[in-house]
Amino acid sequence: MKKKLYMVVNEDRFFLSHRKDIAIRASQQGYDVHIVCKDTGRRKEIESLGLTMIDMPINPTGNNMFEELRTFFFLYRLYKNDRPDIVHHVGIKDILWGGLAARLTKIHGVVNAVSGLGVLFSDDDFGLMAKMVLRVMRFSNHRKNISVIFQNHEDMQLFVDSKIVAASSCDFIKGSGVNLDVFQYTPEPKEMPIKIIFTGRMVKEKGVLVLIEAAELLRNEMQDKVVFLLCGGLTNNPKGISRKELESKCDGRYLQWLGHCENTRELLMQSHIMAFPSYYREGVPLSLIEANAVGLPIVTTHSYGCKDAVDDGENGFIVPVKDSQALADKLRILINDRQLRIRMGKKGRAKAEQEFSIQDVVDKHLAIYKRLTTV
Repeated sequence: MKKKLYMVVNEDRFFLSHRKDIAIRASQQGYDVHIVCKDTGRRKEIESLGLTMIDMPINPTGNNMFEELRTFFFLYRLYKNDRPDIVHHVGIKDILWGGLAARLTKIHGVVNAVSGLGVLFSDDDFGLMAKMVLRVMRFSNHRKNISVIFQNHEDMQLFVDSKIVAASSCDFIKGSGVNLDVFQYTPEPKEMPIKIIFTGRMVKEKGVLVLIEAAELLRNEMQDKVVFLLCGGLTNNPKGISRKELESKCDGRYLQWLGHCENTRELLMQSHIMAFPSYYREGVPLSLIEANAVGLPIVTTHSYGCKDAVDDGENGFIVPVKDSQALADKLRILINDRQLRIRMGKKGRAKAEQEFSIQDVVDKHLAIYKRLTTV
């Protein structure tokens, strides 16, 4: 009989962009794979992969307790009735409620993937809500036959030091991986203007406003030479940036907000530089992994996860968080030095091949599944 694997993610689109390859390979290896997520209209894409999708009631960015309890009881009833062999929770909210449901229903194997800690843990001094979340996760993660996957060492250390999880239950997988055959190294375009791209949700902590400030610092000397492309949709995140604010700051020429971009690969391949000044608690941002793969030099921050994608001075530059002047200064260097861009881009591709191959990521997940089901 096939082992049942339930992968729980916030939304269908996140599954398709970040976890699809793992689920497909698991299915090929004989697992009965179900994707549990919010349906935002992409169910058919998931089902076309030969996977079963279960629509989950969840508000990914909300904190209404009624909505939160509805998500928890949905997962509790699902696990109690279906009895999956492994549940794989991706992200803090799914780990919180799915982990608790799995503990109470005595699910055999649990994988909790910490893909960054997000806005809730953005302050060094955690608030009451963050402390409550940590307390619940401490209860649900202290059990047998569990793997807690981390993408950066700071998050792992926080969980171990806070006694949320035992060090023996931790696994380290650096990022979500990238298909190196799809995101191929691409020589930078020869035509002007130079395109500086940001890909990510329009959230303040992603550094969007810092990037806009840096662009304005460069406007007088660069507006005939450079365009800034902000590629990302609006969000219900409490720290999200409004359409009105974005449209007021972007002139559609030098500064362009493109909205949600379905195919970021093409945009990356047509660009010259990646700017990603995030101070969000990232895992390892997929934006930076993909930028490395296609050969873009990167300017990012010395923040959780971001610094794990860049070797300062090698495949890009690392600047302090919330420092638009430092960001502008490093962008100016890259704008004015084509050979440096090319050299850094090639080193970025080499880093992607060494550290971020989707095949390695998938293999590590399958090994964890096997370990949990053979106990």
